[in-house]
Order: sequence, then C-alpha cells, then structure tokens
Amino acid sequence: MSQSSPPPIPTALNPKARDVEFDLDHTLSAVIGLRTRIPEDAFTARVLGTERSGHGVVFQEQGLILTIGYLVAEAEEVWLLDGKGHAVEGDVLAYDYETGFGLVRALRPFAPPALEPGSCLNLPRDRPVVLAGSGGRRNAIRTEVQSVGPFAGDWEYLIDQAIFTAPAHPDWGGAALLDGAGRVCGIGSLFLDSVPGPGIPREGNLSVAVDLLLPIQDELLRHGATLKPPRPWLGIFIAETEAGLGVGGLYPGGPAASALQEGDMLVALGGVPVQDLASLYRLLWGSGEAGVTVTLTVRREGKLLEVALRSMDRRQAWHKPSLH
Repeated sequence: MSQSSPPPIPTALNPKARDVEFDLDHTLSAVIGLRTRIPEDAFTARVLGTERSGHGVVFQEQGLILTIGYLVAEAEEVWLLDGKGHAVEGDVLAYDYETGFGLVRALRPFAPPALEPGSCLNLPRDRPVVLAGSGGRRNAIRTEVQSVGPFAGDWEYLIDQAIFTAPAHPDWGGAALLDGAGRVCGIGSLFLDSVPGPGIPREGNLSVAVDLLLPIQDELLRHGATLKPPRPWLGIFIAETEAGLGVGGLYPGGPAASALQEGDMLVALGGVPVQDLASLYRLLWGSGEAGVTVTLTVRREGKLLEVALRSMDRRQAWHKPSLH
C-alpha cells in the first residue's frame, strides 16, 4: 500500500512535455487523490488499516474512478480530491478480488477529464512511460517497462498480466500507468525490491494491467462483482522461500486461523505436492467453488500433518460498501 508520507520524486525524474506525445498536464489532471475510512471491526482493518490513501483515475466517463481495490475494500467513506483541492464524496461500485481493481463513482459532478484504456501489449519498451499519482507532474515519474507477465502474491492472489516498471514511484497505490498516447494501461498496486526484467535487478512497481478489467467491467458496474462462482479462500499469507511454502500469517476468523500456525510449511494440497505459489493457487481454485473442503499436508516441527479446511468466499466476511 502507499506510504502515508512518501518521499518526493526527484525533479529529474518528473516527466516533461517533450517526453510525451499528449497534453501532459491535461492528462495528469485526470489522476485524482483518493481517501477512504474503514470501520475498526472490518475484516481487513488489521492488515490494511482503517484510514487509507492513494490515487485513482477518471476512467472512460466523467465520475467513474478506477483505482486499486485495497484502498476501497470495506470502505464506509470515500473522498475524491482533484488537483484544485476540490473534494467530492464517492461510492464504491465494485472491488474485484481476482484482479485487484476497484471502481468508485463520484456522487457529484467531477471536473477532471476522463482517460481511455490502453493495453499492456502496446506499452513501449524502448522509451519511458509515465506512472502518475495525483498532484500533476511533481507526483509523476518517467519510468520504463521491464517486463509484463504473471505475478503471485502471498495473500492468495495470482494474475497473468502484471506490468513491472523501474525506477520506482514512491507513492504507487492507485497511480495510473500511461502509454505514449496518454491512455491508462495499468493501475499501480505494489512496490517491489526487485522487478523481473533484463539487466541488474532494480526496485520498481507492479501495476495491474487494464486488459484484465475490460472483459469484466460491465458486470462489475451492473452487479458490483463478476457473476462467476467465487473462488475458495483459506485466509493464509504464504511466504515463498528456498525451503518451500511457509505460513507467514493468518487472517483472524479465516478458515485456516484455528488450524494452521505461523511457520507451518505447506507440502501438498489434496495429495498433490506444491512448490510455488502459482501451483498452489491453481490447485486450490481448481478444487471447486468457495465452501469446498480441501486437505492440506503441512510440516510442523518435523512432523507431517493433514489438515482439512472448509474454504469460504472472502466477500462473505467483509463489510459491504456503504452506498448512498
């Protein structure tokens, strides 16, 4: 998540008008600030906090804001701030757990322009692109695409189209990754100590490709979620180490909270050995819909144990958005 007081971007790394082929200042004005308040008893409050801040981008139409979902998960209050200091209250329309995108609607007319979607497939590899937070040029960075590919996160998250860029934006959450035409190709999600790509490993950012949103956008806007069956969820933070997959943390009240312990090593799921996050998630999600019972083989203090866990739909444990 974005830091509360991120360091400023060096002026030398801020984009200049000559770096791009679009109206830089006009386009950057579409990236707005986003602030949310989450109930103290919310399921995600312990992990993500109760006051969250980051960015969003006015997307395709006036008043529709695209952001990264962890900023709006379980939010009971949403505020949108444009570059002129105007604040507008918003509603959470959708949070898609599988891709990580969040959609918000401004409750009153909102002045910033709306940007169109691009594609991770068309991002240039031979010249810089722009990763922009709210605040115009001073909070935007000229960065370069290092690679595009899959990413597995320790919170039961796997996507096929992540965009890895470097150098890193220090205030990345919900920032807009813009292509050479000023279109939105990705939304900032993470800071990484080392992004995959050619050359020496570098600090950088992961942005979720907008390509993943477009096929499901209409469903999200109509229903607040996709209509496909929810994936099974266990509530485990899983660390991928040289020794294998270890339990790094557990969601209180999640399916695994009372059965597993931090430090347990995950050996197999349903009798099938697991060695990396991607294979574990695919096995879990392929075992059935949320609610299915799965059997994990774990190593604890040198002994192998089999643990049966009844999975759940994580949405059932979360606060529903407060709509106006």
